[in-house]
Amino acid sequence: MITETARAIRPIRASYLKEAKERLDMLTKPQGSLGRLEEFAQRLVAISEDRMPELGRKVVFTFAGDHGVADEGVSAFPREVTPQMVLNFLRGGAGINVLARQAGADVVVIDIGVDFDFTSPPPAAGGQGGTFVSRKIMRGTRNMRRGPAMTRQEAEDCIGVGIGMAQEYARKGYRIFGTGDMGIANTTPSSAIAAVLTGRPVAEVTGKGTGISDEALLHKIRVIEDSLSVNRPNPKDPVDVLAKVGGAEIAGIAGLVLGAASERVAVVIDGFISTAGALIAYCIEPTVKDYMFAAHNSVEIGHRVILERIGLSPILDLGMRLGEGTGAALAMILIEGGLRIYREMATFGDAGVSNRE
Repeated sequence: MITETARAIRPIRASYLKEAKERLDMLTKPQGSLGRLEEFAQRLVAISEDRMPELGRKVVFTFAGDHGVADEGVSAFPREVTPQMVLNFLRGGAGINVLARQAGADVVVIDIGVDFDFTSPPPAAGGQGGTFVSRKIMRGTRNMRRGPAMTRQEAEDCIGVGIGMAQEYARKGYRIFGTGDMGIANTTPSSAIAAVLTGRPVAEVTGKGTGISDEALLHKIRVIEDSLSVNRPNPKDPVDVLAKVGGAEIAGIAGLVLGAASERVAVVIDGFISTAGALIAYCIEPTVKDYMFAAHNSVEIGHRVILERIGLSPILDLGMRLGEGTGAALAMILIEGGLRIYREMATFGDAGVSNRE
């Protein structure tokens, strides 16, 4: 499935970017005066291959999974928080629920690797919570300090879950996806992925995650270094990197990005964990970059390193580090604003306003 999906991804066509720019330049404003809002509109035209696209339905996918490396004390919170937060998403009480409502986006919560059985997830509170989807591949990854976090087959299966979600929701008429994550200790595998695939030292891509102390940060760096030494992930094989030092939700996000690009759907990448997943997708098929919007720049120090590796410029820089898809929901509002400018703003001819000489 991964190879087939990657082969289906085509670069966006420059002719659509050019036509969109020509329309933008005819609108009642100085050329280029709305900055990146104009860029967003151009890219949506090219992604959709529609000269007057509608944004359509929006959705944020929050993938959830547990991590065996949490046993090494790399997070300020216990593993039990992962299922507790999933239930909070479903009740509508988390940050992603609030910001998704503001953006007019649905929230879909995918159990891809939580060490908990959600036998009876609570219904969305007043229709304001998330939709629960069970695609459990494992009950948490194994401790990567002791050996591979996943088998290669498990990693591929998790990528397949993300591809499947992208295909399903594209068929339902959703035209923009956001990525999100939940998994205690997941900044640790994300930093490991960043170190391997960017070639940077572990200390340069590892931050405090949930707010650990300076001493705990040094321990976290040692844990990642030990994990890389034990597993020796191959930087030329992104699935090998994912299997050895990654996570189920990171793999799901990688699959979602690949699937979105194959369906010509824009995908807004959230923070550090989401961007680690996007980096896996990019290393599998670099053309996915054409379909990605970087929502924001996280305070996690490895995030900008990954963005630079892919070649993405973040839309926002608000000092955020929550995850869940919160940054993606906020960025969707601005992306939609750019498209509304393109679709609804009058041209000089329509408004009877003199253009520049």
